[in-house]
This record gives sequence, C-alpha cells and structure tokens, in this order.
Amino acid sequence: MTTPIELIIVFLSSFGFNLIPFAGPSNLFIASNLALMLGNFDPIVLMTIGFLVASGAALAKSVHYLVTFFVGKRLSEKQRQRLDAEALKVKKWAALLLFTVAVTPIPDEPVIIPLGLMKYSPVKFFSAYFLGKLCITVVGAFLGAWTGTTLTEWLTPSETVVLSVILTIVITVIMLKVDFGKLAQRLFKKKPKIPDSTAKQ
Repeated sequence: MTTPIELIIVFLSSFGFNLIPFAGPSNLFIASNLALMLGNFDPIVLMTIGFLVASGAALAKSVHYLVTFFVGKRLSEKQRQRLDAEALKVKKWAALLLFTVAVTPIPDEPVIIPLGLMKYSPVKFFSAYFLGKLCITVVGAFLGAWTGTTLTEWLTPSETVVLSVILTIVITVIMLKVDFGKLAQRLFKKKPKIPDSTAKQ
C-alpha cells in the first residue's frame, strides 16, 4: 500500500529534479522510476504518480518562468516595446509550444524564458505546460509498472530499480550531449548532385 509520505516524496522528487535548469532528467523516466520504486502497480496509484510528477514539474518550471517574468520588468523601455511586439506574434501559438515542449524531449527553457520575458499569462503557462507533462508522466508511470512486472521474472526488485536508474542516467546524458536537431539535419540533408562528367558540354 502506498502511503501519503511516499506520495509527498514523489511530488518533491519531481519538483527538485525539474528545478535544475537545462539539465533535469526526463519526466517520463522520473515517473517510471518512482512507480518502479514504490512497487504499487494499481492503476489509480499510477495515475496519481503521473499527476504528482506533472504537478511538481509544472511548479518547478513556473519558478523559472516567474523569475524571467519579473526580470522582464527591469528591461529598458525600448527592449520592452520590442518584446511586446514579439509577444503579439507568438501569443496564439504559445500554449501549443508549451504543450509540445512539455510532452516531448525538446528542451523547455528556450520556450519558457522568452515567454516569461514577454509576460505571457502565468495561468495559461501553467495550464498548457501541466497538461503536456501529465500526458507523458502518466505514460511513464504505467511503463514503470510494465517494466517492474516484466523484469521481476529475471531480476530482483532491487536489481530492477538499479538497472532503471542507470538507464535513466545514461539516456539523460545522451540527451544533454547530443544535439538531435543538428543530427536530424545531417541525416535528412540532401546530398549535392555530382555533375555527370560524360554529359555534353
């Protein structure tokens, strides 16, 4: 049975990890590992874990957002006018952008910080980001449950948790070190056509 203290630890763990700017681990893996560690694979508990991890992540990123929100007040009048003009252009896409960065491995800060400087609505910010994180953390919690029930056929519960933590660290390091945008450009970049030397001049 999962206790209230364990659920509080779930929330605080998510909040603490996401408070680290630019280098926090994937929330899918946070939810997956926490579900695995608790070892309670009841669907209601798993959805609760997803909800708490999403809440912790959204609140932590709200701290980053609010810092830049109030920093924006110190900008010069000229800078403020330029940002206000840019805000009008991205306002209708802001919620979609926030949802996208929340539900994918795309880094959050390049979207969160500019929106904070533009003074985008804090309520809309939290709502869009939270919904995106909720989608991925619930999936992560159920993946953790599936992993736990599958791997326990070959590994002990403690070995399963250790393996999961190691994989999370490895995947997080890869995500931080590899620029997937540049990698995709290289993979899909069209090869230049080689002129046919036999063609008639």
